[in-house]
Amino acid sequence: MRRYFLFIILISLFTVQVSEAQKRKMERAYSSFTAGEYYDAIDLFKDAYSKARKSDKNTKTELVFMIAECYRLVNDPKDAETWYKMAVKSAFSKPEAQYWLAETIKKNGKYQMAIDEFRKYKQIAPSDSRADQEIRSCELALEWLKAPESYKVDEMKDLNSKADDFSPAFGRDDFGLLYFTSSRDDAQGKKTHGATGQNYTDIFESRLDKKSKWSIPVPVEGLNTVFEDGTPSFSSNYKELYFTRCESGKRERKGCTIMFSKKTGDKWSDPKSLQILPDSMVAAHPAISPDGRTLYFVSDIPGGFGKKDIWKVTNESGSWSKPVNLGPDINTPGDELFPYVREDGTLYFSSDGLIGMGGLDIFKAKLQPDGSWLVQNMKPPINSFADDFGIAFENGNERGIFSSTRKGKENDDLFSFELPPLRFNVTGLVKDEKTGAPIQGSLVRLIASDGNNLQAETGTGGDFKFALKPAVDYIFLSSKKGYLNGKDKQTTKGQDKSRDFMVSILMTPIDRPIELPNILYDFGKWDLRPESMVSLDKLVETLLDNDNVTIELMSHTDSRDTEEYNQTLSQKRAQVVVDYLISKGIDPERLLAKGYGESVPKVVDAPMAAQNPFLKMGTTLSEQYINSLANDEQREIAHQINRRTEFKVLRTDFVAPKK
Repeated sequence: MRRYFLFIILISLFTVQVSEAQKRKMERAYSSFTAGEYYDAIDLFKDAYSKARKSDKNTKTELVFMIAECYRLVNDPKDAETWYKMAVKSAFSKPEAQYWLAETIKKNGKYQMAIDEFRKYKQIAPSDSRADQEIRSCELALEWLKAPESYKVDEMKDLNSKADDFSPAFGRDDFGLLYFTSSRDDAQGKKTHGATGQNYTDIFESRLDKKSKWSIPVPVEGLNTVFEDGTPSFSSNYKELYFTRCESGKRERKGCTIMFSKKTGDKWSDPKSLQILPDSMVAAHPAISPDGRTLYFVSDIPGGFGKKDIWKVTNESGSWSKPVNLGPDINTPGDELFPYVREDGTLYFSSDGLIGMGGLDIFKAKLQPDGSWLVQNMKPPINSFADDFGIAFENGNERGIFSSTRKGKENDDLFSFELPPLRFNVTGLVKDEKTGAPIQGSLVRLIASDGNNLQAETGTGGDFKFALKPAVDYIFLSSKKGYLNGKDKQTTKGQDKSRDFMVSILMTPIDRPIELPNILYDFGKWDLRPESMVSLDKLVETLLDNDNVTIELMSHTDSRDTEEYNQTLSQKRAQVVVDYLISKGIDPERLLAKGYGESVPKVVDAPMAAQNPFLKMGTTLSEQYINSLANDEQREIAHQINRRTEFKVLRTDFVAPKK
């Protein structure tokens, strides 16, 4: 019996020892996590998870969630997705697990699946507005991918390593010297960073040779330490450099500071801290304005809108002012990082709190007259489902370099980008307005608002083609004997993407009368109705485009009432059209008004027969024929067809008298 009690005591002691050991492992894991050493914390949490008792489901669920959190924070969304899925399946799951599962799925580029997961989160936390914004982000990402921006993006394989390479900055005005941040093996800081599992970062440089190939990157002399150094920003004359230095210790958070160095010859001075914030606070990611008076930076100091915000300080009298937050147009409850300022004052930055494609997206912001910022997502291909950040331009050119994790791994790489020159072409067809047949051998003139004029002759298919310039209005005029000149318009103004335009020019043959649509009158009246003037204004344009033609305006009535009455009415209607054209500046010598009364009934053509199947093509709509139609409705349609205004070309040799 005593042996039995001794066995029970030994078992109890062992259980207490295991419990204490498990507790110590979890404490170490949480200690690493709290210190921001997420990479180290992964193995510690996994070890604690493997030792946790199966019956302690709450603890195991919590550890699964913490492992997922660590993977998310070391920017490994693939593994994070796996562990968040495990966390969500548990009966003891936190709502945050569902939210971050949706976020990591989004960051893995699976937008439709992410929408479904965000909707699940809305059911759990209906008051959290983040879900609606993220659903909208996914929907927009799918739209943007269908019609990406015109930038050409390429990986910079000459510069990238297996480690992190990010935050580029051009170091010369010819853009042949590049500084960037890297944790590659040549970095001076040989310790492994607990947050990333990589070396501490240094600032590296590379130079472009005559063959446009970048040299092997090397650490910049005089700037780097055993701590984290990176995110360089040059003054406009490339003689001053601002960068970030972060000191850290084992399971200890220390502040980051912005360093400053001047270049004399080929050497940088010993970097000094700007001390714009106390040592224990974070001041990082400097971006100096082109005039050198404003320094933008990132910090999580009190007074912001979220985690890390973009702030600025100004230097008007030799010292930096107190920090000023850029406000809610820029900053969000999330992170805003990596600011950059172009020559025109446009601010670029990355954010995971604004509507974007996943992770960090790059945004551009323009300061408005009222002090607000107009913020725009740069969309794909600059942005992707992964983190995109740290952009640098070649001054006013739409090309440069940025950083991204888009290759499907957690490492940052450098990518070049360029907006190719806008290219526009127009392909046109010249066709017979009546038959739709192509017109071969017509002369097409291009008249451009920039003064450029070109001409081409249509081929057998009635086709022509011109190259167009950006931001120009164009008119295309076609001409050929036996036809009225045709015209079409196009513009490249407001076009921000290369494209090919299509135009179709219809030419009207002059060997037959040309009906004017919608020339309407009240019963027994000859005053023009407002809707008639729209059609007549088009005739004015036709006459201006064909300033050599003389025309006869022909007005017709139906056969009801007497011939004398209809003749007088049609003459008055023809004359009122002529008077209107004269009022619009058409020379009276080019116009002849003639009323035909009911004497020239319409002959049914193919379009008319197609629209009115009870009419046979080729039939003349005489009074006798109309009276033979089946019902009043058909007879009224036939009478309406006869009531028309037409014009025919009399001559094509008119020359306006010299004034």
